[in-house]
Amino acid sequence: MAKPRILIVDDERNIVEALKYNLEKEGFRILIAFDGAEALKLAGREAIDAIVLDWMLPEIDGLEVCRLLRQEDRTKPIPILMLTVKSEETDKVLGLEMGVDDYMTKPFSQRELIARIRSLLRRATAPCSDAEIFQCADLKIDWERYLVFVGDHPVELSAKEFGVLKTLIEAKGRVLSRGRLLERVWDYASPSAMETRTVDFHISQLRKKLGHMAERIVTVKKAGYRFTMDE
Repeated sequence: MAKPRILIVDDERNIVEALKYNLEKEGFRILIAFDGAEALKLAGREAIDAIVLDWMLPEIDGLEVCRLLRQEDRTKPIPILMLTVKSEETDKVLGLEMGVDDYMTKPFSQRELIARIRSLLRRATAPCSDAEIFQCADLKIDWERYLVFVGDHPVELSAKEFGVLKTLIEAKGRVLSRGRLLERVWDYASPSAMETRTVDFHISQLRKKLGHMAERIVTVKKAGYRFTMDE
């Protein structure tokens, strides 16, 4: 089996060396970029399975790198784990809006980072639903190609937004709590209150993007969310 290829993007060489050492020990193949421009070149040229991206980079910061990666078909699906010294909820929300899949605040546990990378890789390679194409009224989804349409209009979703929508649809009308969604989409075993608000943020973004089909995502008070097929 080919080793997963992880791109580490950080200008702190001691962090890069520690990550490289620990990830290689766990069977990953590592590529390194010390700035945003180099990261964009590598991601556009190489086959990358996941990116560990520092927020505070020289010249092009991590958020802008993430935004640019999400604009290109080749790099759009790559899972991104952001490293940051910023711990405020507003900063995390900003990153999520740009397409970040997961966060770790510096200083961080190497073991936890490796576990989160494995989680991102599992989500990225998870098998599609039994039917490759899902359709409900005007909503059409190609699971294999990560394409979403409302009517004839394509809908751009982040990897996590797509994961939330897919998980709700696969529940077949059952209510999923915020904690359960965090377990299935983010692989968090014991989510905090702040992390449960992450689910609400993604649901809000999904509803904005789905237009009139947003009514299919139903809030069940004090319970969670479900996707309804009913008119």
